[in-house]
Amino acid sequence: MTEGGLTVLDGTALRSLAFSPIELNGVITGAHLLEIADTKASQSLFGIQLPQNIKNSALARVVCCDDESTFRRRELTAEQASKTFSDYLSTIADQLKDEPLLISILNGSTPKSYLEDEDDFAMLAEDLFTCLDAEDKGKICKSEIRNALVSMGVEMGIPPFSEFPLLNDILKKHGAEGEEELGQAQFAELLQPIVQEIANVLSEKHVVVIHDVKVVNGSKLRKILADEKQLKSVIERIFHEKDSGNNKLGKTQSIRNFLEKNAKELGLPPADSNEAAAIVYDAVFSDVEIENSSVEEDKFTELVKDILLKFAEQLEANPIYFDLDN
Repeated sequence: MTEGGLTVLDGTALRSLAFSPIELNGVITGAHLLEIADTKASQSLFGIQLPQNIKNSALARVVCCDDESTFRRRELTAEQASKTFSDYLSTIADQLKDEPLLISILNGSTPKSYLEDEDDFAMLAEDLFTCLDAEDKGKICKSEIRNALVSMGVEMGIPPFSEFPLLNDILKKHGAEGEEELGQAQFAELLQPIVQEIANVLSEKHVVVIHDVKVVNGSKLRKILADEKQLKSVIERIFHEKDSGNNKLGKTQSIRNFLEKNAKELGLPPADSNEAAAIVYDAVFSDVEIENSSVEEDKFTELVKDILLKFAEQLEANPIYFDLDN
């Protein structure tokens, strides 16, 4: 993939891996099996380590009769290990389908593109220097190079220091430390070889960064639509809220209010999270208003189903990304 783009990990790769055979020689402990499963999962997901909460949740579902420490000590036959391996990775795949991870693969191509065009790099260095020169002195300390890299960030192909500790060694190697002051030209002259070395290192060993972003793709909503009991409960709650609320509101507005208020529970994006989410809500309800403006009470269930289905279709076609802070 091209650096700077985003890759969505939705469990597809793990689902096929879950049913692949694993070579086991005799009895194996639960701890060893998990090590094998986590390693294979990482290899199939661009080398990332899955967040611990995802692994813990999957393990809890798979070994429901044991606590984790007991399972790790347990000795498993080849048949038991194979089934647990499959169930564990399948469960993680299910979680990723509902709540995908969004990653960037940093391979050095973006910083190299700046370096290859002198004008682009000069403009970048000037912008960074201006931002860092908060007091407008025309001088900044050498140590501000670190903040320049932070400002460039993943968008410009520079990994976070926490994900790429080698950045500290590169800064030290090029003398980008201390309080010595630099003018703009000196700053650009020092920044250039640092960015070049970062690009070279990344081209040899890519760094994968998981974004603190929530991806809503309609998967969770489709599960609700497929579960008659759960769907009935949602519809009853909407109906009750409609009757107990402001009767002047139309049916569709009452439904919209409920969905916006309970978005997370239903697998919908917060309506105010970003422009893309607002557009989805408006698109769904503009259609519904036209098609169902005079719907009768006994067709309320079908109206809600229709709205939820439209959301699922919209989100499947165009997933919504928003910051986890929302």
